[in-house]
Amino acid sequence: MPSVSTEAPVTAGASAAPSSAPTLLAPGRPGFRRMSFALFAAGVATFALLYSTQALLPAISAGFDVTAGRASWTVSAATGALALFVLPLSALSERFGRRTLMSVSLVVAVAVGLLVPFAPSLEWLVALRAVQGAALAGLPASAMAFLAEEVRPKALVAAIGLFVAGNSVGGMSGRILTGWVAQLWGWRAALGAVGLLAVVCAVAFRVLLPKARNFTPRSLSPRGLARTVGGHLADPLLRRLYAIGALFMTVFGAVYTVIGYRLVEAPFNLPQGIVGSVFLVYLVGTASSAAAGRLVGRLGRRGALYLAVGTTAAGLLLSLLDTLPAVLLGLVLITAGFFAGHAVASSSVSRTAKTGRAQASALYQSAYYLGSSAGGTLGAVAFHAGGWAATVLLGLLAVLGVVSITLYGTHVARAAAASRPDTAGTP
Repeated sequence: MPSVSTEAPVTAGASAAPSSAPTLLAPGRPGFRRMSFALFAAGVATFALLYSTQALLPAISAGFDVTAGRASWTVSAATGALALFVLPLSALSERFGRRTLMSVSLVVAVAVGLLVPFAPSLEWLVALRAVQGAALAGLPASAMAFLAEEVRPKALVAAIGLFVAGNSVGGMSGRILTGWVAQLWGWRAALGAVGLLAVVCAVAFRVLLPKARNFTPRSLSPRGLARTVGGHLADPLLRRLYAIGALFMTVFGAVYTVIGYRLVEAPFNLPQGIVGSVFLVYLVGTASSAAAGRLVGRLGRRGALYLAVGTTAAGLLLSLLDTLPAVLLGLVLITAGFFAGHAVASSSVSRTAKTGRAQASALYQSAYYLGSSAGGTLGAVAFHAGGWAATVLLGLLAVLGVVSITLYGTHVARAAAASRPDTAGTP
């Protein structure tokens, strides 16, 4: 990453007066802890709702008598809708405020979540999940933009890491909850339990999140939005970061969409509750995303990405072994590598974009969740065609893409450093 972007001010406008600096949140300052807990709760709700059907796919397949590929659309529809709506909703956040949009989005997503258990058919379930994903689109990009505007630059990676950690806790708790509830009372009751968990998180978010102090409303202008988006897409560094996020999520989406099917089949034959408990490995993601700031401090951003990629690839290869300890350790490594890489890439987007940060983060989220949607569907298709080995091959190809992009970024960085000695490299 270029050193010039790491010290860029995060308040709106590069020419903001120095007197605005004391309003920025940082560890130890009033409001920082409340903000961290609030966005942590939002992250929990987002991932718990977004992936609520993922651990239940074998049960949903059996309940509706459909293949893994068709059942996977209950996940892909939500992530795909989020990817499509995150950009227009981020534009609304520029007009109405990050805090307002996040609150409305979470309320709508929770309301739909309470309806999902009553879906009479797979088609209805997929449709409701698409609506839920569209509602959730107001959260990720707005949260990233809120942090970029309200948090000191040196604390930004750690703050975003905590939000991503909330994602991992939500993904873990939602899957564990659904696994055990489904084993006792069925998958519909499990989805209802996730909806109630999200209600609690939504209340905590609204109560704890402090008011924005550095947000300046902007008028809604389609032309202005198009110029901003075009500018971000013209930035080579941002394009690479978007691709990295998409490829990391392709791996993650494929693995966690399919792993339930693998574990309920021979040679493992695990019950639904135990399969849900496997997602305890998300705790590793919580730790690795929260530690992303320290990794960057020690290894640099490219070094942290290389470590994340190597960890993910090692986990994919290890998961090929037909022993439960090997598969679990493989999931631990995949999860740790994914969340670390995601935290580094997403924080880099927030720090690279000088203007239109909501749109820059929205484009990253679009790429990220398109990767999730593609990974979930393609992973299920690959599993149906060639078993777990085919799913792993898909993941390794995505990892190779991240390596190629990062290596190219290293080459660009060295060339830039040679022409401008004060400029560091970018991924």
